[in-house]
Amino acid sequence: MAKMWAGRTSGITDSIADDFNSSIRFDCKMYKQDITGSMAHAAMLGAKNIISKKEAETLIDGLQGILDDLESGALEFDFSSEDIHMFVEQVLTNRIGDVGKKLHTARSRNDQVALDLRMYLREETDELTALVKDVIEAILLQAEANKSVIMPGYTHLQRAQPILFSHHLMAYAMMLLRDLDRLADCRERMNVSPIGCCALAGTTYNTDRRFEAWKLGFHDVARNSIDGVSDRDFCLELMSCLSILMMHLSRFSEEIILWASWEFKFIELSDAYTTGSSIMPQKKNPDMAELVRGKTGRVYGDLMALLTTLKGLPLAYNKDMQEDKEAVFDAVDTVKMCLKVFAPMLATMTAKPENMKKAAQGGFINATDLADYLVKKGLPFRSAYKISGQIVAQCIREGLVLETLPLSEYQKYSELFEEDLYKDIDLLTCVEKRISEGGTSVASVEAQIAYVKENLA
Repeated sequence: MAKMWAGRTSGITDSIADDFNSSIRFDCKMYKQDITGSMAHAAMLGAKNIISKKEAETLIDGLQGILDDLESGALEFDFSSEDIHMFVEQVLTNRIGDVGKKLHTARSRNDQVALDLRMYLREETDELTALVKDVIEAILLQAEANKSVIMPGYTHLQRAQPILFSHHLMAYAMMLLRDLDRLADCRERMNVSPIGCCALAGTTYNTDRRFEAWKLGFHDVARNSIDGVSDRDFCLELMSCLSILMMHLSRFSEEIILWASWEFKFIELSDAYTTGSSIMPQKKNPDMAELVRGKTGRVYGDLMALLTTLKGLPLAYNKDMQEDKEAVFDAVDTVKMCLKVFAPMLATMTAKPENMKKAAQGGFINATDLADYLVKKGLPFRSAYKISGQIVAQCIREGLVLETLPLSEYQKYSELFEEDLYKDIDLLTCVEKRISEGGTSVASVEAQIAYVKENLA
């Protein structure tokens, strides 16, 4: 079948080349944006008397009919079409006749696809933003429910100092707030209209690019027509934002996987977000968290694929740029799927406070507070540090923790130890003494929760 662009060539291509060249299998996702963009373009052509107002109305009515039929299922995509733009234009021309051929006046598929992609990703960014907020809400839910639960904080995956479980959770809330900022920033730069740049050099018609941009919700137009059709920074920026977001989800997933293991048993995941083993009946596997962790590499790969595709391209449009959509669509769809499962998985998670506290006590993570106790009594820190280390070593030998070692044993190391020692090294006291802003006290965590809620609002 001859193509609508036939002229310089016969428009008849080999069937294998047709299939290789075609993009409608994936760019059909943008049918709504393509049709909406074309309706705005037809309105502009009519308003500027490039076509008659009656013709513009006929085009808009015809496009609305196509959109309605696609949404209802009355019209199906023809996957023998080259792309979504040609499919829509072909159907329109079949329905309304030669007037349909006027739709493409003063534009190119180059600026048309750039417009569609920006509009599509703009909507997807809004949906991603809402889904990230859902995950933050789930974190807030768990943080408020477990506000005073003590757990061991880790460095080098070694028990380090006592912290609140809620404090640890809120660290991820802060990460996700930054992800929201990045998405908002990315959306702002994405929201620039390329329509009217045409193939690369603009057009001889007296168009009104800002009219179209305004009708389609853009806040500005691309100021250079070559850049307008060849720019894919907005795809890369979104994929970069999503890669960082997935890195955060992956780190969180790793901790959830550890916490849910028998070795930790700090939490239990709902049966709805775990699976069993086909051979080991005792297993409860954190598959959803593992898949999020695994899919992070996939999103990274999408970003690297597009960066590599674009790195050597001369200006302006090149067919290589057709590769942008599969990569960015996959990244967006993957992240949306991960966020949709992550929020309820987190919200239905059950904390195990006693296990966390037992691990905190067994790790001697109040040893720093023991040293600080002696320093407050006048002993130099290095001397206090050495004594505390010796006491920890004795506790390990005797199967005790700092809270259960008798005062008489403490006093063998220093006469500065008194009965008030036990209050000072109590884990809750250790946590509550961290009064610096952003620290792990209950009051600090409450302030963090309030800050996140304010930002979400």
